[in-house]
Amino acid sequence: MYHTWMRYFTPSPVHHRLGLVCLGVGLQHGTLPPVGPRVLDHHVAVVVSAGRGWTTAADGTREPVTAPALLWLLPGVPHHYGADPDTGWDESFVDFTGPATATYTELGYIEPDRPLVPLTDPAAPRTAITRIARAARRGNPLLEVETAAAVHELLVALRRARADTDADGDPVLQALARDAFLPLSVAEHAARHGMTPAALRTAVRRGAGCSPKDYLLGIRLGRAKELLAATELPVAAVARRVGYTDPAYFSRLFTRRVGTAPVRFRARQGRSVPGGWSTRVPDPDDPPVIGGADG
Repeated sequence: MYHTWMRYFTPSPVHHRLGLVCLGVGLQHGTLPPVGPRVLDHHVAVVVSAGRGWTTAADGTREPVTAPALLWLLPGVPHHYGADPDTGWDESFVDFTGPATATYTELGYIEPDRPLVPLTDPAAPRTAITRIARAARRGNPLLEVETAAAVHELLVALRRARADTDADGDPVLQALARDAFLPLSVAEHAARHGMTPAALRTAVRRGAGCSPKDYLLGIRLGRAKELLAATELPVAAVARRVGYTDPAYFSRLFTRRVGTAPVRFRARQGRSVPGGWSTRVPDPDDPPVIGGADG
């Protein structure tokens, strides 16, 4: 016994230029019949929110599926899965395609090497899928654009709901951010976290969409900007605080990446807001104002 609702549609070539387009959406629960073996020409995200079942791995072996979980069905890749005939499961799915799938794959939001992904909480992905289902009502003049926007939302929600990502974000990125100001090379960062440099590059590319070097540099320069704007530390001291032992190298790097030298960046920040430093606690009945008559 099972219940199913699904709808499919064909976006126009113009809508494909949105980057992602939705081709179909479905909500099902119960002892559903197995799907496949089959091959599709587009992506499908299948969210199993309750129950259990199985899926067939690339080598033909069956893997158990326990909710909450995500099944990636990839274009050109055979798939075969089904709910446990005794317990059944609740699933919702979205078929989608578009040129942006390549970018989402490169950033790690779509994972070809992980067709089965454990989830922590399917609520946010199901909300995005429900939004697609509501937009899919017949006669909706905004159907293609609304559903395309919701597919972007779904991919972000699935990335956040992955079981290997905690509430504060990717643990690999957290560890890198914690150690970002230590004078370590990328290889030393990898060893510190028990990884090879290649594994670290893959993890950071998936989590942040850039290399470990660029991720660390972004954190360092962001902190350097804060110190330059909010303190009177010499540039050399700022450099040391963010992990650079050579102030000249830090200044050249900062200038190249930010577009202005550290001393000019600081001067510009000081001129951006009228007034200056004060040790007086403002009177609640007479708060300071920016650009007031008294300057």
